[in-house]
Amino acid sequence: MLTAALRALADCAAVASLGLAIVPALEVGRRRAELAARAARPLIVFSAAWLVAELARQLLTAAQTAGLPPMALPVRTALQFTWHTVAGRAGLVSLTGAAVVCAIAATGRRSAPLSVTAAGAAAVGIAARAISGHLSESQAGAVAIAAHALAAAVWCGGLAALALTVTHRGQWARVLPRFSQMALLCVAVLLASGTFGAVLAAGWPVHWYVTGYGRLLLAKVVLAIALVGVGWRNRTVWLPAVRRHQASAGRSRNRSTAELALMVATLAVAATLAVTG
Repeated sequence: MLTAALRALADCAAVASLGLAIVPALEVGRRRAELAARAARPLIVFSAAWLVAELARQLLTAAQTAGLPPMALPVRTALQFTWHTVAGRAGLVSLTGAAVVCAIAATGRRSAPLSVTAAGAAAVGIAARAISGHLSESQAGAVAIAAHALAAAVWCGGLAALALTVTHRGQWARVLPRFSQMALLCVAVLLASGTFGAVLAAGWPVHWYVTGYGRLLLAKVVLAIALVGVGWRNRTVWLPAVRRHQASAGRSRNRSTAELALMVATLAVAATLAVTG
């Protein structure tokens, strides 16, 4: 249970970090720097949370692998786990990604190259953890799960970043249509890669109810379908209102927060699924 909770915390913080790193690209001209400035403080908070949660998850996984209590884990054993196991090396990449994002955010400097570097480090860190799971031995499966994780991260993280940084109606009117186009692509990749990966990992859906892993996978699928439904309704109802400047900033924030709550629930189930044998 603790492993799943740490994974959920690290994953949510990583997703938010990626979203905050890319959100300035949704603005135009000089306003991009203003949005980057508003994203700076939350980025420090979430990237630091990601780093701490990732380190705790690495140590806990090392202790479980060695059959030891976390507080009794020798440094040498932790290092051996990190260097000589697939999960350990993936954790090291994720830790490095989190550290890079946190370091860039902490400098307080904002430029296009630094933003690209932070977004790239976050993406690599997210993908590294994803491909070390159930499909790590399949090249096609690893590619599918990495694409799935990154598509979900951009969609969820981008919406979280908008909720945290966009403060007025006119700004929502500028950035939400751009985000909506990006989210539509993410959903397409998410569904295609998720379906492929699920069949590789658990077989055809008619057999999923037999195992605990399959039942968790079914729960994730149900949540994902609900999330896509909410996203489509927002695209057809909320987005046109925002474009016409008929949705207040408060209403837009409430809609994004409601969708985010469902996203967090889906990420929590995905985290539990990732640590279920």
